[in-house]
Amino acid sequence: MKVASALVSGLHPDAALAEKAVRCALEKAGLERANNVILFLTRDFVRHAQPAVLAAARAAGCLQVCGTTASGLFTEDGWLLEQSGAAALVFEATPAPPHDGSPTLSFTGHGTLPFEWQALPQRAGLLEANAATWSHGRISPNACAETRLPGMAATLLRSAGLLRLSPGLSLDFAQGYDLRRIDGMGAADSLRQHLPPELREHPPVHRLVVLRHSGESAIPVLSLNADGSLTIGEALAEGETLCWALRHPDHSAQEMQQLLDAAVNPLAKPDFALMFSCIGRGPLFYGDDDRDLLAFRQACPQTPLLGAYASGQIAPSSQRNRLFHNSAVTLLFESLHV
Repeated sequence: MKVASALVSGLHPDAALAEKAVRCALEKAGLERANNVILFLTRDFVRHAQPAVLAAARAAGCLQVCGTTASGLFTEDGWLLEQSGAAALVFEATPAPPHDGSPTLSFTGHGTLPFEWQALPQRAGLLEANAATWSHGRISPNACAETRLPGMAATLLRSAGLLRLSPGLSLDFAQGYDLRRIDGMGAADSLRQHLPPELREHPPVHRLVVLRHSGESAIPVLSLNADGSLTIGEALAEGETLCWALRHPDHSAQEMQQLLDAAVNPLAKPDFALMFSCIGRGPLFYGDDDRDLLAFRQACPQTPLLGAYASGQIAPSSQRNRLFHNSAVTLLFESLHV
């Protein structure tokens, strides 16, 4: 199959950027037109999305254009933050029904995962509050867009990037969002006891989370309080089992590399890939570059990739679709037609 991606940037959210991204991708793929386009635009396009989507559709010669605005964009060639831009992936595939094992690509501008999306079949995508979304070349009036790619099978990988700090602990006493006693200790003392020694005096609250089950999204620790309690982002019931975990750059990068190494056949690279990452996980988390992107380049050199950074990542887990944060969800696509 013929497929390629492209990333372009500019000074303003101009529809010409979307057109240029599609034309550059078509040229790289050796295509005059595409029959499918996935288009991501930076969030400053929210009020200018329709002209950009139409420009992309005209450039591609098709109406199968789906995507969303997001906090940042990337392809296999690099990433873009804090600047206007457009990223597009175009491909020409043999007409075929979507593969049963391939998740529905799903993008929403809601503040929470839409209720009807929580049940199976599987979905994978992005949530960005107040984002514009589109499918079939038109802006979605309900801020929800979805599509399934014809003739493609997908392997889904999810990197949570969390370093577990403790075994399962019992929550003895909680009041609302405040944890007070855990396994017979004050909540803050329990946390400090399980932190690496160098972090105990000044715990990195913004990187600490509570885990209930591996298949659920982590709950952020919001504050360590003077009375020895902890405030977290979700209420827990007394008697629940939890463990402490830390978002750690080295662990996250290593986990991503291991997932890709296990999933990618060196003799049969994927035809292309999509990656849905957290705005708190990319270059802002790693400090100098997106190490998830570097891991992908190493595992899948010269494979077209389209990705975006947003506040939430949608992926299936434990027989339902869930909303995750600080994760990287990667879809490795392979054509069913040789």
